[in-house]
Amino acid sequence: MASGNIPCGIGIPHHALQTQSGDMEPIREFVVRAETLNYDSLWMAEGIISAEFNIEPISLLSYVAAMTSRLRLGVAVMRLTLRNPIQLAKAAASLDYMSDGRFDMGIGMGHGTEAIFGYAREGRVARFEESLAVMRALWTQPQASFSGKNWNFENIAVRPRPVQQPHPPVWFGARHPNAIRRAARLGDAFMGQGSCSFEEVKNHFSLLFQYLEEEGRDPASFPVSKRVYLIVDDNKARGERDIRKFFSRIYNNADLGPQVCLWGGRQECLDRLGEIVQAGAKHLLLDPLANEREHLELLSEEIVPYL
Repeated sequence: MASGNIPCGIGIPHHALQTQSGDMEPIREFVVRAETLNYDSLWMAEGIISAEFNIEPISLLSYVAAMTSRLRLGVAVMRLTLRNPIQLAKAAASLDYMSDGRFDMGIGMGHGTEAIFGYAREGRVARFEESLAVMRALWTQPQASFSGKNWNFENIAVRPRPVQQPHPPVWFGARHPNAIRRAARLGDAFMGQGSCSFEEVKNHFSLLFQYLEEEGRDPASFPVSKRVYLIVDDNKARGERDIRKFFSRIYNNADLGPQVCLWGGRQECLDRLGEIVQAGAKHLLLDPLANEREHLELLSEEIVPYL
């Protein structure tokens, strides 16, 4: 377990595979080693339609579950409006069962690609909320019934049901005030986005805590994290070069990287991470953008114990 006051997860470097051979050995080595270090969880992101290499998250985390027994397994985030909630509830419950209750499920909304999946963009907020309600019904009721605008069924079951009760924690990823308010109303936890700057996420946290209080929920008991894209390197020019390379490839926007990432020497990184903790983070998702295997060791030894 993490030895510092702030538990930390680490991103699985699935984007670094980049081959058609199906050689999963780099991932296997990474997660097996992570199991022995100062992390509490392994995380990945979803990219269903992408020219970039990105394995489907439930599939990859099922593979990872078989090689780990301690670390929690999270995805931040899945586009709920692009998926059938009955099928997704089944997949998530199966993963939670196979991992013996270690799954953290992050959800958000799609970004303009609904038509490709056969859904209308109009009404996507209502469909998002209804989809979540469908999944929670299937996870918690032995024989679930649901009556909604998009889904209607009576006395159907999902087996296996999740090991975690009442269901796997549902993390919300959000940046718009309306979406943050929805996270406070419907979510179990909140994950600040990696593509948002530290200052933006501080504002998101402040809004979240305000909305939680308005909803009658205790902010102190609501898990809050942030995905932090980072490179620990005393050579700042090299670190920025690697960041720009990653953001050019993944986001098609090299200039965004320096605006939202953390890079520099150990103490500088610790100081900046401390700002997020001071803003209310109770967890951090560390996601190195280069030299992932080296960062796995370095972050465990030089960063996590001191947060």
